[in-house]
Amino acid sequence: MTQPNTSYQGSKIKIYLGSSVLFICMMTSSLVFGPLILLSYPLPFSVRYQIASLWVKFVMLIAKVFCGIHHEVEGLEHIKAIKAAIVLSKHQSAWETIALRLILPTQTALLKRSLLWLPVWGWALATLKPIAIDRKKKRESLKTLLKQGKACLNEGIWVVIFPEGTRTAPGEVKKFNAGGALLAEKSGYPVIPVAHNAGHCWPRYSFLKYPGTITVKIGPVIETKGRKAADINHQAAEWIAQAMTEL
Repeated sequence: MTQPNTSYQGSKIKIYLGSSVLFICMMTSSLVFGPLILLSYPLPFSVRYQIASLWVKFVMLIAKVFCGIHHEVEGLEHIKAIKAAIVLSKHQSAWETIALRLILPTQTALLKRSLLWLPVWGWALATLKPIAIDRKKKRESLKTLLKQGKACLNEGIWVVIFPEGTRTAPGEVKKFNAGGALLAEKSGYPVIPVAHNAGHCWPRYSFLKYPGTITVKIGPVIETKGRKAADINHQAAEWIAQAMTEL
C-alpha cells in the first residue's frame, strides 16, 4: 500500500529511484548485518547492539543520499543526565523505529512478537532484548511489558513505546494506550515524550519516500514517582499534541 505525499511537487522518477535504492539497500544489508548479530550472540549484548547500530547508521545515510531525507533533533539537553527512561513517542512511520536507535541512548522497544519470526533480521532482532508481545492477549502483554520493561530499565536500557499502538497519518491523533504509563507508575522511572513529523517524508505503509527534513522534538522529563498512570499518560499526550502543532 502506497500512501502518496500530496504536497510533493518534484520529480516522480527521482522519488521512485531513490525509494527503490533505499529498499534494496535495506534488504541486502539486513542479510549482512543480521547474520553478524546472530554470530555475535555469545558475546556481550553491547557488541550485538553496536552491530545493529551500524546498520541503522547505514540506512539513515542511504535515506539521506538517495531520498534526500534529513533530520534535526531538538531537546537533547533534556536527556543528558538520564540513566534510563521510558520514551513515549508519536508514531507516524517506520522511520522513527529506526532513527530513535540513533538519536537516543541504548534502548529496547515494545513490538509485535510476529516480527521476530521474520527470517534473518527478525531472528537477529530477537537477540537485542526486545519486549515482544501478542497484542491479542492484552493481559499477558501487559505482564510481559511490566516484567521485561523493569528488567531493562534496571540494566540502564531505555524502553521505547509508541502509545498510539499503530502508525498514524500526519494530523491524525489516537488515544494513548496505558501500558507505557503503567510501566512508569510501577517502576518509578521517568518518562520522556517525543514528537516528530516523519510521516511527511516517510509516509506510513508507503514504498515511496520523499525529500525533506524531519524534526524530532524531545520533551522535558516527566517525573513519575508517586503518580498514577492516567496522570502520567495525560501529561505526555498533552505535551506531544502541543509539540505536533508546532511542527
